[in-house]
Amino acid sequence: MEAGGQRRRRENCWIALCIYFLIIGQQVSAQIRYSVPEEVKEGTVVGNIAKDLGLEVSSLVDRQFRVVSGSKEELFQINQDNGVLYVHKKIDRESLCVGSGVCMVNLKTVIENPLEIHYVEVDISDINDHSPRFPEKEQHLRISENTLPGADYQLQAARDPDYGTNSVRSYKLSPNDHFEIRVRENDEDKKPFLVLKKAVDREITTIYKLLLTAVDGGNPPKSGTLNITITILDINDNRPVFSRDTYSATLQENSLIGTVVVRVIATDMDEGMNSNIEYSFTTLHSKEHDVFELDPVTGEIRVKGAVDFEDTEVYKLDIQASDKGHPSMSANSRVVIKIIDVNDNSPEIEITSLSKNIPEDSKPGTVISLISVTDKDAGINGKVICQLNKNVPFELKPSFKDNMYSLVTKDRLDRETHSQYDITITASDLGQPSLTASTTLSVQISDVNDNAPEFSINPLDLYLMENNAAGSSIISVSASDKDSTENAVISYHIIRGDGSQADMSSYLNINSETGVVYSLKSFDFEMLKTSHFHVLATDSGSPSLSSNVTVNVFILDQNDNVPVILYPVSANGSAEGVEEIPRNVNAGHLVTKVRAYDADIGYNGWLLFSLQEVSEHSLFALDRYTGQIRTLRSFTETDEAQHKLVILVKDNGNVSLSATATVIVKVVEPKEAFAASDVKNAEKDEEENNVTFYLIITLGSVSVLFVISIIVLIVMQCSKSTDYSSKYLQDTNYDGTLCHSIQYRSGDKRYMLVGPRMSIGSTIAPGSNRNTLVIPDRRRRDSGEVSALSFVRSRSPLFA
Repeated sequence: MEAGGQRRRRENCWIALCIYFLIIGQQVSAQIRYSVPEEVKEGTVVGNIAKDLGLEVSSLVDRQFRVVSGSKEELFQINQDNGVLYVHKKIDRESLCVGSGVCMVNLKTVIENPLEIHYVEVDISDINDHSPRFPEKEQHLRISENTLPGADYQLQAARDPDYGTNSVRSYKLSPNDHFEIRVRENDEDKKPFLVLKKAVDREITTIYKLLLTAVDGGNPPKSGTLNITITILDINDNRPVFSRDTYSATLQENSLIGTVVVRVIATDMDEGMNSNIEYSFTTLHSKEHDVFELDPVTGEIRVKGAVDFEDTEVYKLDIQASDKGHPSMSANSRVVIKIIDVNDNSPEIEITSLSKNIPEDSKPGTVISLISVTDKDAGINGKVICQLNKNVPFELKPSFKDNMYSLVTKDRLDRETHSQYDITITASDLGQPSLTASTTLSVQISDVNDNAPEFSINPLDLYLMENNAAGSSIISVSASDKDSTENAVISYHIIRGDGSQADMSSYLNINSETGVVYSLKSFDFEMLKTSHFHVLATDSGSPSLSSNVTVNVFILDQNDNVPVILYPVSANGSAEGVEEIPRNVNAGHLVTKVRAYDADIGYNGWLLFSLQEVSEHSLFALDRYTGQIRTLRSFTETDEAQHKLVILVKDNGNVSLSATATVIVKVVEPKEAFAASDVKNAEKDEEENNVTFYLIITLGSVSVLFVISIIVLIVMQCSKSTDYSSKYLQDTNYDGTLCHSIQYRSGDKRYMLVGPRMSIGSTIAPGSNRNTLVIPDRRRRDSGEVSALSFVRSRSPLFA
């Protein structure tokens, strides 16, 4: 028997040694490892994490140490000044690591700025702070008087929560002549047996009272006692015998209450009451009794309470079978129940650290959060796979330690497309059926000034009526910015030009907040017809971004110029002239032509002539368009020798402006008329020669400009789409002040070039103007859209 006990002890030692090396092998993966005894004072230094990581004390000023996971009681803390790990609360190894040989606390520490994660393992070493204790204070035994020496009786084993040498090491029995103690080691337990070394005699002694002392291996040692009362009974010489020394069974966790686990069987060769067997647990108070119950008659062990693999993986029950003889005899057996894990625990997701606001210019690979996943189940039921919801620019990267992940950016971010992401992390174990858990992280994308202000229309066309009020608003520009907050606050400024006469930016001002442009002066169409300026829109970001828009300004003509009569003009400057004609002229004879011009253009500069006052209506007629005065009939002897004609010249403006001229027609005899005519013809020949020279120069210039314009329009037509092709149209010419025009179309606008009609015998009047009239497109008018009129005028001679 002793040889078998030694063999079992050697096997147990080998098993313990293998377990120890397995545990040591798993701990090697930790980054830092310390050891500290239990029950040390609060504030006891465990180790210097900063020093062990190679960090200088000066570099810890802006960094922060945190213990983010470990024991639930927060047993350890880190000094932020020097990185020292110290004991924060009193450590009780026995409550921290119940039933475990090696007590290891795994700490996950985080160092911020920049973010680092390190793993620290703290080995809690045992001290002899518990005394051995027996489950009961007393134990009663009944021994038949005919019991032979060598019979043994199992006693209650003492329990010591301490580990190793501090646990129970030996038992001592109070001195006596009949009994001695013997210890057997079974499953790492030391079980005391009371051995009868000398036969007892009930007639001499009926009751023996002994004291059993359990001593641990601590220094100094501690002990506990058990009072043993032995009653000597009469003969019952056969004890029950179990069918097995040890019963083994397996049971799934979460089994229903009442489920039969195993049945123990014991037999007794005696007869009658001495062979009736009753089953019971050897200990009365144990946590196993809350989970299982034993039928005293049948020996069936049933489930009584909740069976949880995560709480206890193996249950060891000590069963006693006692007969009803006098004295009763008993036998003991052990039942080992292994709990089979069921996938009944969902994974748990822990967010260690989270950055809720991410700049949109963050590079791919930026760490957003640290995530750890745990599952209380074992084996395949505890293996966890994590994944993210689709269509998010993030991904999970596994850490070097199991079930640790980093949430990082995968793609470029754009706040203007997505300003917030709800990231759902789903953890699924590999059990059957699989259990899942999920959590949602809300990440805000913060704005970066990466969008310049934009104008919806560029360039802008501004049609401004001349004689506008100084200080009034003429246009409002507006830009938009896709950014937010101060990055989207826009201010407006006018880009100043070169200060030339055509540059109108110096006469403008703008409200930097609203974009409303104000004119500082009144513009005159006759001085400036077209111009442009640039408005710069700048946001308030850092650095700021900007863009500009071009505003093309077209000054529109108003009827603000009175017609000017060039002929007749008297010597003193008054509009009065004298014409002499022979009395023998026929009807239709050209008496004279009233010459006038208007600085305005278009209808505002289109002049009409009428007779406001005439002495004889039957003699003279006035062409309303050309201003020519002709005779209606021949003169008679009774007609007056002098006639007065008052000519009214007015334009076609909205509010018509006018001027008058007086022509005195003297009727003379033919001889006198011929003499005057010769003088006039000489003067007219010289005048016509000059006119011809100027006419040739003017026609050449106009022809060259016309050819250049056609070439430019053809090039524009080829470079643009067909919708913007140019088409030239010839229109009817007028013989008068608004003499003739050429119409053409470019894009969606039609233009009319208006100028004086050139005729033989025309004379040049300095200071006249060639006019351009923009008229609406008939097709656009048919669709309900009317183009605005803009007038552009350039200097050219005026032909009479």
